[in-house]
Order: sequence, then structure tokens, then C-alpha cells
Amino acid sequence: MSGFWGVARAIIGREFLRFIHQRGRFLAALVRPMVWLSIFAAGFRATLGLSIIPPYQTYITYETYIVPGLCAMVLLFNGMQSSLSLVYDREMGSMRLLLTSSFPRWWLLFCRLMGSTAISILQVYTFLALAALFGIVLPLPGYVAVLPGLVLGGLMLGALGLVLSSFIKQLENFAGVMNFVIFPMFFLSSALYPLWKMAESSPLLRDICALNPFTHVVELIRFLMYLQINWGALLWVLASTAVLCLIAVWGYDPARGLMKRKT
Repeated sequence: MSGFWGVARAIIGREFLRFIHQRGRFLAALVRPMVWLSIFAAGFRATLGLSIIPPYQTYITYETYIVPGLCAMVLLFNGMQSSLSLVYDREMGSMRLLLTSSFPRWWLLFCRLMGSTAISILQVYTFLALAALFGIVLPLPGYVAVLPGLVLGGLMLGALGLVLSSFIKQLENFAGVMNFVIFPMFFLSSALYPLWKMAESSPLLRDICALNPFTHVVELIRFLMYLQINWGALLWVLASTAVLCLIAVWGYDPARGLMKRKT
């Protein structure tokens, strides 16, 4: 067990060291949601009217509505960026050596996933602190209650990144695939507009948004911020996390998964 925990400390610690030395990564993670909050929200405020919907008890501003979606966006982008670095590490970095060690690959991938999730949560709370400067303040217990949702969301989206990295060999290809995953997931969700608003223009798009796992991450975070639990979103996120983790472990298994095809 000491060896397992030693590997976990090494992998998670290396993730934090890399994050500390990549200051541009931290700033980029904050610039994206802050641009949406400060610029796009101001333009959409007058055109997108919002009714009273759970978990809100009264009318809210558009800025307040999109904060949970922007938190989920931070998790999504960081999960993908962490997996992008994993492609490099797998081919030429430390993970190349670790994946040939005697430790189970599922444990190595889980440690990497936990490291990226912890960094994502740090970025989300930094964003929430900046959002408070714009007057977007949550109920004080909500800052604590939302933590389990951030952990689950970070694990699910990080696992999605692991699945993508398991069958993409070249770094350049992964960067291109990211764009085909991140933007459809983000825009076809309830991050920027409620599902009933989407149903007004297209019931089909509304159904696609409802099936999007990212939508359920957003709604899980949204409800927890206001001390409520969306059980449907919670079950959907748990199921998606389990399936994606299993696919990632299978994909990184050289005997059965997608890694076998590249050797």
C-alpha cells in the first residue's frame, strides 16, 4: 500500500508542480469564463429572458444563471488540457515509464485523474472569487455544498479526456479533436440557456442537450450551489463517470484496448 500511495503522491504532486510553472494555463482558465461573464452576458442579458426555474426562488440576472455553466466550462477545458499533456507524457515523458511499471494502469490513470481534478477545483474557486467582485455571490454554504459536484464533474470530464487520449497518438491530432468535443458539449447544454428556451426553437436540439452529459454536470453544480440536489443529474454524472473510466482503462490496456493498435 505504501508503494501505491507513493505513486499517487508523485503523480498528483507532479501535476501541481506543472500547474505552478505554467502560469499562462492558470490565466487562460480564468480568462475564458470571465470574458463570458463580463462581456457576453452583458450583451445577452436584454435578449434572453429567464423565468423562475429551480433551484432559483425568484427572478435572476443572466450573469447569475451562467455562473454554474462557466464553472463546468473550467472543469471541461482543464480536463481536456490535462489529457493533452498526457499524450506527450505517454510518448516521451514520465507516464511512458510509469505505464511500463508493475503498478496497475487503472491506478496510474486514477491518480492522474485526481491530480487534474484537484487543479480544476482550484481554478473554479478562483473564478467564483472573481465572480463575487462582479456581484455574483452565492449563499455562503453553497460554496462548500458545491464541492462534491465539482469533484464528480471534474472526474467525469477528466475521464472523457483520458478516453480521447487513449486512441490519439499524435499531439497535433488531439488538439484538433478537442475542438470537436469541447465546443459541441458546451454549446449543446444548459450552460448558457435553459432547456425550455432551447425547446422553443427546436425540440430536437432540446433532446440532444438533455442527453449531453455536460448538461447534467452543469445542473448538478447549479443545484448544489443553492443547497439542493438534482438526483437525475447526479445519477447521470455517476453513470457517465463509471462508463468513461472503464473505457479509459480498457483503452490504455495494451493487451486489449486501443493502445494495442498503435504498437
